[in-house]
Amino acid sequence: MDLNFTPEEEAFRAEVRDFLRRHLPERLSSKVRDGLHLSKADIEEWHGILNARGWLANHWPVQYGGPGWTAVQKFIFELECALAHTPRIVPFGVGMLGPVLIRYGSEAQKRRWLPRILSGEDWWCQGYSEPGAGSDLAGVKTTAVREGEHYVVNGQKTWTTLGQHANMIFCLVRTDRDAKKQEGISFLLIDMNSPGVDVRPIITLDGEHEVNEVFFTDVKVPAENLVGEENKGWTCAKYLLTYERTNIAGVGFSIAGLEQLKSAASRVTHKGKPLLQDPMFATRLARVEIDLENMKTTNLRMIVAAEGGGVPGAESSMLKIRGTEIRQEMLSLMRRAMGPYALAFVEEALHAGYAGPWSGPEEAKVAASQYFNHRKLSIFGGSNEIQKNIISKMILGL
Repeated sequence: MDLNFTPEEEAFRAEVRDFLRRHLPERLSSKVRDGLHLSKADIEEWHGILNARGWLANHWPVQYGGPGWTAVQKFIFELECALAHTPRIVPFGVGMLGPVLIRYGSEAQKRRWLPRILSGEDWWCQGYSEPGAGSDLAGVKTTAVREGEHYVVNGQKTWTTLGQHANMIFCLVRTDRDAKKQEGISFLLIDMNSPGVDVRPIITLDGEHEVNEVFFTDVKVPAENLVGEENKGWTCAKYLLTYERTNIAGVGFSIAGLEQLKSAASRVTHKGKPLLQDPMFATRLARVEIDLENMKTTNLRMIVAAEGGGVPGAESSMLKIRGTEIRQEMLSLMRRAMGPYALAFVEEALHAGYAGPWSGPEEAKVAASQYFNHRKLSIFGGSNEIQKNIISKMILGL
């Protein structure tokens, strides 16, 4: 397999770079580069810019609004966006629900929901995890009981990312209590403004309101919002998770993060020399760079398979494991590189316009916050321990 880009792909890369240079607002890229808080308006602005260019849903088929890119073009685009420090597109609508609707949704559901995802009219969040069902999603207890033309939903979801902004949520709900764990689950689309929906914030250690609890009390949901067949939602759930786990790997984010880490380590001194020349630090940095190059190769192999019509399987779990470990190691190295300046955590420093006293490197303002926040990478989307079980079953048959 030739891992070099063709002349046509290099020309596409130049086109993407030119677009980013012309249309990515500097105030947004500087926020991303410095690890500052992005507002709802910031995220929606970049969403709209990409949608206007037709590049938002770059993995969707052309007939549903995709640009018709090859898998390699999609890889190049995501890499260049990471290097340019673009805001991350919230994945729940475009990256997760969209592919599920295209694969399993009815024609009416595609006509209704897909254009609204692209326009940003609907902001989606994910209703998978529950207090007793995180990595073991088959243990969901939130129920949906069919009553005429509606389902009545009761239960609780947790760790609902950006649910405070969402007006829609896709949920795994139990529609048959007597079936086996993986059976009796359905995939339901729920309006967050429905009576009986209660969103409660969970404030994380860094002071951010990123995740939430969502409670459902006798919430009526139209039966037409069922995706796929009743009691067959586990099929939709698994299909969605392959996209989520591949996205969590974050190859582009890791490449951009490595550049930032090297830049910081070249400017920070240790015993009178740049930190890059410290043998212990340089060894850890070299190891993570080698791991990243290996992950890039694995990712490109998956891309080649996808072009042939394949669907990510155990490879998505492999990428999720290694991708999250690599990103966590780089954040750990950044925190170490900042030394004592990374010890103190200043919540206000996460917001643009912070003008408080500061004598350390700029990277140190968010080094501790990012390190602790991203400990979750190896847990959400199915913990890395669960991913290893999946790999053993799918490849080794254990």
